[in-house]
Amino acid sequence: MSTTTAGVLFVAVLVAALVAVYRPFGDYMYRVVTGTRHSRIERVIYRLVGVNPAGEQSWAVYARGVLAFSAVSILFLYLFMRVQDTLWLSLGFDPVIPHGAWNTAVSFVTNTNWQWYSGESTMGHLVQMAGLAVQNFLSAAVGIAVAIALVRGFARHRTEHLGNFWVDLTRITLRILLPICVVGTIVLIIGGAVQNLSGGTDVTTLTGGTQTITGGPVASQEVIKDLGTNGGGFYNVNSAHPFENPTAWTNWLEIFLILLIPFTLPRVFGRMVGQNRQGYAIVAAMGILAIASVTLTNVLELVGDGTVPHAVGAALEGKDVRFGVSNSATFAASTTLTSTGSVNSFHDSYTALGGMMPIINMMLGEVAPGGVGAGLYGMLILAVITVFVAGLMVGRTPEYLGKKIGAREIKFASLYFLITPILVLSGTAAAFATGNNSTALNVGPHGLSEVLYAFTSASNNNGSAFAGITVNTPWWNTATGLCMLLGRFLPIIFVLGLAGSLARQRAVPASAGTLPTHKPLFVGMVVGVTVILVALTFLPALALGPLAEGL
Repeated sequence: MSTTTAGVLFVAVLVAALVAVYRPFGDYMYRVVTGTRHSRIERVIYRLVGVNPAGEQSWAVYARGVLAFSAVSILFLYLFMRVQDTLWLSLGFDPVIPHGAWNTAVSFVTNTNWQWYSGESTMGHLVQMAGLAVQNFLSAAVGIAVAIALVRGFARHRTEHLGNFWVDLTRITLRILLPICVVGTIVLIIGGAVQNLSGGTDVTTLTGGTQTITGGPVASQEVIKDLGTNGGGFYNVNSAHPFENPTAWTNWLEIFLILLIPFTLPRVFGRMVGQNRQGYAIVAAMGILAIASVTLTNVLELVGDGTVPHAVGAALEGKDVRFGVSNSATFAASTTLTSTGSVNSFHDSYTALGGMMPIINMMLGEVAPGGVGAGLYGMLILAVITVFVAGLMVGRTPEYLGKKIGAREIKFASLYFLITPILVLSGTAAAFATGNNSTALNVGPHGLSEVLYAFTSASNNNGSAFAGITVNTPWWNTATGLCMLLGRFLPIIFVLGLAGSLARQRAVPASAGTLPTHKPLFVGMVVGVTVILVALTFLPALALGPLAEGL
């Protein structure tokens, strides 16, 4: 079987699996977020937190809950890392340096999981388990909760209420994320992933030297890393490490876990607004962008622009021979189309145009299908912008799902869209203006690509790195930390503000002038608006970096 054929089959089976679980898993998540019964353990949690599960919240109260919970999480995780040398299972590691602890705490709480450090030589097992892995669950649950709050804004009328943040957070964690992770951990252990509390095993290398191979609770962190689109690896080389990703079939499983929740949340959206076809329209727009990206990334890497890649038939540098070019390219596209950020290959070693694709995926806002929750609410924001543009074309007030998109709604949507480009471009410019681009391994267009990738990843809460750039400095840890913080929580505030504005409206009956938002025309318009907005915003930066290098 040729490499191309194997790659096509790999993607085809992945698509078939996602199609198969779309309805049943989407319906299950719908029942979780709309149910009224609380389990015994959930009621205990509500009492401990002091929350009335029957009480609902306005968008402002919901937002304050998100921000307060996240602030406490950042503080706890920061302190946890600063005192890790006094903790059980510290493995003798020193406390994490202050600016590094700040960056990592912000990174994991914002679902970014940007890593300036090597996990196996910096973090003790307890910090990995009770600190980083716990935030993998909670930050993912926060993103899904915010998406559900926005959907309630579309589904409800004449109300201030968007649900209860604490109830949403608890249910999503206990009923969706945790059960899948338990099963997934067992499967990965069967596949060869490591799960222990070993401080390390000394082995003799092929050259006769000695090396310590660190063990740890790897498999359990690996599953939530992918399922929650977090991306932070237990080891420095992330999913290229055989303890995290042992075989080709575990590689497929990890990609499936990355895409599972983002691609099925549109089903929840369709069920909640009472029109399943609206969910199909959103997932179709996501799918078109995703297939295009996966195809282009594979083609660009398999063609392998350059003398050496042409000689060997593909761009093999930076790829793990266990997976090959195609499976690595598909992983790279999947992890940057979502906000996962995990990697099984070295993106800095991709061809110029092949390496451009992960950057573009993040610049799209990671909406195809995006991170857990963040992808859905990002795509719904783009749908709102699309109906607004369509309304301008025909000279009437735009409507979406029976809600008028007026000045207040479009302001929230515009602010949501603008914040990430401001952070990306300002951060990149600041790095060059202050001379901090000198930590990049390369100069010229590729050096610009390395810096641009770093700020695109941080601001979009992706967390993957182009590599080839040293970011463990006070300036880089502070700058990327601020981008992660602002890139996560400012959009969430705008999303919840939009949800509150929509929920207060009365239903507007469809008329002859209403744009149908469930048909192929609308799907094509959403895709077009997404691509055009990104092209207008980022094309100059891309032209100076990967495009210049590729051409």
